[in-house]
Amino acid sequence: MQTKTFSILPVIFAIAAGALIPSSASLAVVHRAAKPASHKKAAAAVNALPPLAAQTSLASNPPALPAKAWLLMDSDSGEVLASANADEPLPPASLTKMMTSYLVEQALRSGKLKQTDLVSVSLNAWCRGSSTESCMYLPLNSQATVIDILRGIIIQSGNDASKAIAEHMAGSEASFAKLMNAEAQRLGMTRTHFVNATGLPDPEHKSSARDLAILARAIIHDSVDYYPIYAEREFKYNGIKQGNRNALLYTDPTVDGLKTGHTEAAGYCLVTSSKRNEMRMITVILNTNSAQARADETRTLLGWGFSNFEKATPIQPNTVVATAKISFGKADTVAAGLGAPWMLTVPRGQQVQTSVEFGAGLEAPVTKGSVIGKVVATSNGKPVGEAPLVAQADVERAGLLLRTWQHIAKLFGK
Repeated sequence: MQTKTFSILPVIFAIAAGALIPSSASLAVVHRAAKPASHKKAAAAVNALPPLAAQTSLASNPPALPAKAWLLMDSDSGEVLASANADEPLPPASLTKMMTSYLVEQALRSGKLKQTDLVSVSLNAWCRGSSTESCMYLPLNSQATVIDILRGIIIQSGNDASKAIAEHMAGSEASFAKLMNAEAQRLGMTRTHFVNATGLPDPEHKSSARDLAILARAIIHDSVDYYPIYAEREFKYNGIKQGNRNALLYTDPTVDGLKTGHTEAAGYCLVTSSKRNEMRMITVILNTNSAQARADETRTLLGWGFSNFEKATPIQPNTVVATAKISFGKADTVAAGLGAPWMLTVPRGQQVQTSVEFGAGLEAPVTKGSVIGKVVATSNGKPVGEAPLVAQADVERAGLLLRTWQHIAKLFGK
């Protein structure tokens, strides 16, 4: 797991213009002599993964990235724009803490938690002075506010903060893991199983690139009040100032989250969100060979994404898209349109086609605003998104005599 860092990190990140962090072992023993640069380069070359080509892509010439899995998602629609090995369950390391923070944020949003609630630090949660794991450095048997704990999880990647809030919310970390898995299932994270709140290694603790992008999107959309914390570069607690390990926060002003992770088994991982003009994109890089690599690969993927995609509005709001046939109503048809404005992220310069699908056997009564079908958008023969179609008016159910006549007409094919 990631290691103890202090206020010097933001300076290091900014100067390096990348995640030039040494291995966890070298951080754990800060007085160890650094290896010559040539040795470091040789070691990196030996450990480098082969480039992993895209297995799915909505645009041409996607990059090949040296990682075990990677993915690019449009945040607005949830559409995967390009990916490789997106569904393999892999160790997520501290990317796990996105679910921990998400559950805290939703509890704050619902009123189950308050920002000023005090969280106790048990012996189990306490970091025992170890410099081989990420800690907020909460004193044993102390108390911290929920909002400080949340910052400690997101910015400092605190294992102690994660365990303390898990025990506070669910009684134990094992019980909290059950909440995590229930939420993962609700969000549609089908290749994920959590065992703990931190991401510390466990053979059963896995997630996939697609699932982690789904979680990142949920944080962005559902945790509006707390999402700005993911862009904060440093946090000071207990007299210790630590920097956010997401190097892109220091070098790319369009990046505003989300989380880094590292263990021996997981390699170096990064989930990032970037917004440029109207587009927000989410990237996931899993199991690459260095902190520098995860930052560089993310830059490459974001650069390709923003260069090759653009926003499109297939159908203007307040437009009748199609007319649906209605059985047993006072009217035979009802106009269908979009329930909300619809924008897609599509390959630059490509035309978007739309097709309409209605539910089989629509019958009255139909309420204005109810979903009665969907419109599907494709570009270059590939689906790029869909949106619900809603009834634009009420259709009352016909009286008995009219319904009887309609039944008879149907029998005779009229």
